[in-house]
Amino acid sequence: MDALVIRNPELLADALRGLSQSPKRMEPKWFYDAEGSALFERITELPEYYPTRTETAILTAGADRLAAHVPEGAELVELGSGASVKTRLLLDRLTGLSAYVPVDISASFLKETARALARDYPDLPIHPVVADFTKPLRLADEGHPRVGFFPGSTLGNLDPEGARALMRGVRDWPGIRGFIVGIDLIKDEDTLVRAYDDAAGVTAAFNLNLLHRMNREIGADFDPDRFAHRAIWNAEKARIEMHLESLEDQEVQIGPRRIRFRAGETIHTENSHKFSATSFAERAAEAGWRLADFLTDARRQFGVALLEPA
Repeated sequence: MDALVIRNPELLADALRGLSQSPKRMEPKWFYDAEGSALFERITELPEYYPTRTETAILTAGADRLAAHVPEGAELVELGSGASVKTRLLLDRLTGLSAYVPVDISASFLKETARALARDYPDLPIHPVVADFTKPLRLADEGHPRVGFFPGSTLGNLDPEGARALMRGVRDWPGIRGFIVGIDLIKDEDTLVRAYDDAAGVTAAFNLNLLHRMNREIGADFDPDRFAHRAIWNAEKARIEMHLESLEDQEVQIGPRRIRFRAGETIHTENSHKFSATSFAERAAEAGWRLADFLTDARRQFGVALLEPA
């Protein structure tokens, strides 16, 4: 294997580890290269994908209520900021912020977002950070309060221990005063599955882009046409699972190895855990938080939780 085709050694290591397991799996953080981030923004606009528009409505109606919990001079730190669309609903109310810190794994996407925000909020210091928020984020003690922001139900993509670890990590930030978290609520199976398997196939393209990315960055030779997107509701674990199913027996080159796939075998690419207000409050308490406020829509499809240190 020509070493020059290995553009992303970390992705290669994760792919070799995850695709050697049984069942096979990949971490969802690898969805978010520039193409994956753009596809996700398209997903948020789909008619079946209720979380974004529902959370946006909650934040629009409740921004002043949330702002009351943000101290004057606070730094707002957003994990997995993406295009920071929903963040603007808070920035328009939080006129006394000392800075906004968007954190995202996609450097190119983050650069574009920070540039747009700097143009629209010229008096607000913008300090973008390229980082994997599933790993500890070390912030300097600058003597001002901090509030975390984690919208989009992304916390639900982590396994229970990963979610607790992230919340514990935020709890340990210097100056932390609050954590605003979006969570998707448990509802009927049909609504949940359609949100992750839309009629236009955008979510399928988002899932399959992971194979294209491995081809581009680690010299893999996946044929995406030989895999299919699957979205499954796991009621026992209260989560939607996304998989890529091999449509036939095949072998794929991953770095130095050939990895076999049986027909019907899947790569488990993402979980999206769903909560009730009670189950989320219990998980937050395990990480040192208390539920100070909880905002939801009239149909109770989605929730925005305001956590404060316990």
